Amino acid sequence: MLDLTKLAQQMQGMSQHMSREVEAARKRLEVAESLLQTAKLHQDQLVQHQENLANRILFNPAKPVEPIDACCYIAAPPKVHTVFATDGSQISPSAHEIAYCYLLNVGRIILYYGQSRHPVLDSIPEIYYQPEDLYISRQWGIRTEEWMGYRRTVSEAVILAEIGEYLSMIPGNLLSIPTLAMVDGSLTYWFLEQLPSEARNLILQPILEAWDTLRLAGIPLLGYVSASRSSETVSFLRLEACPHDQPNCIKYCPTVGIIDSQGFSKKAPCQTVEPLRDTVIWASKLQPGQRSPLWRSQARILDLYDCHQVYFCYVNVGTEIARIEVPAWVAENSEQLELALGMMIAQVKKGYGYPVALAEAHNQAVVRGGDRTRFFAMLEQEMIKAGMKNIGTSYKEARKRGSIA
Repeated sequence: MLDLTKLAQQMQGMSQHMSREVEAARKRLEVAESLLQTAKLHQDQLVQHQENLANRILFNPAKPVEPIDACCYIAAPPKVHTVFATDGSQISPSAHEIAYCYLLNVGRIILYYGQSRHPVLDSIPEIYYQPEDLYISRQWGIRTEEWMGYRRTVSEAVILAEIGEYLSMIPGNLLSIPTLAMVDGSLTYWFLEQLPSEARNLILQPILEAWDTLRLAGIPLLGYVSASRSSETVSFLRLEACPHDQPNCIKYCPTVGIIDSQGFSKKAPCQTVEPLRDTVIWASKLQPGQRSPLWRSQARILDLYDCHQVYFCYVNVGTEIARIEVPAWVAENSEQLELALGMMIAQVKKGYGYPVALAEAHNQAVVRGGDRTRFFAMLEQEMIKAGMKNIGTSYKEARKRGSIA
């Protein structure tokens, strides 16, 4: 049981610490705004340094493709449009359950606006119990629970592409009705960096094929990142803050990152605003309904994405500064990009601060306690029909579910 009296004493110290952090963050923001103002005067030169000296820079600043001080209003979408989304949930494998298996449940949503059509709100469950499903990842040292999460990402992308194909077959639908595909979270799958190449291909290739399907159908794909902790645009300001004519981390800052005797990592002169996040600086620049300039992410994992390089911008959706990510084929089509951003803003308004399609996809996908109980009850019935005996959970699991304390 939590002792709130003892906890209250610690809270006082924490509040004082937070007050100091707020003041430090305010000063970092002032420095960042000053760097942004000076960087816009010679943006082309900084980008040139970024391209020519990439192998000498030990951080990954995003590359601006528009003036870095541009703040553009997003136009309202047409009244007639379609938005669809997917999101996933799962039941993880457990050695204490009646059977070692896992279940993926992908919620899918299609919302038609101004078309007098009923929305689609359902989910697609799939159970994995074959040895090749449960143990294939162990050859690469990946736990089954982790592999299940990666497979869920693939399923979300594949089902999203299937929806796009379905909509593209409706006569005249895509020619006259703007359509948007949305996913929750980033389009840059950072977890791929730690995977062996064979495992990475099994995950990434189906995703990129699904994106190709959307591209060929002419449907823009958009990733909505809420509460982003990224600092890719702030990292670009480090090029301006560098005291040397040409940035060269290897030559001028070889000891950066080394832990000192007090346990702190040594910083370079250009790290004056860290750990400031992108959302903080753009919150001071953007009015509701405005977006930041477009940036191209320079994350190294994107070298594997072929024509699907990830671009992003920040949008003041009214309730927060959201990071919006799109593949290159959307970013390079200005009309398609503006339509996609307009439909996204409308989704946030309809969802009272968060895109309604993503919220409903999550609600369709989530596996609640009652669903889990019914799933294992159905599984138990099938096992009994198959003639299996002594079916049940482990004593540990049964005891935890029925405490007498």
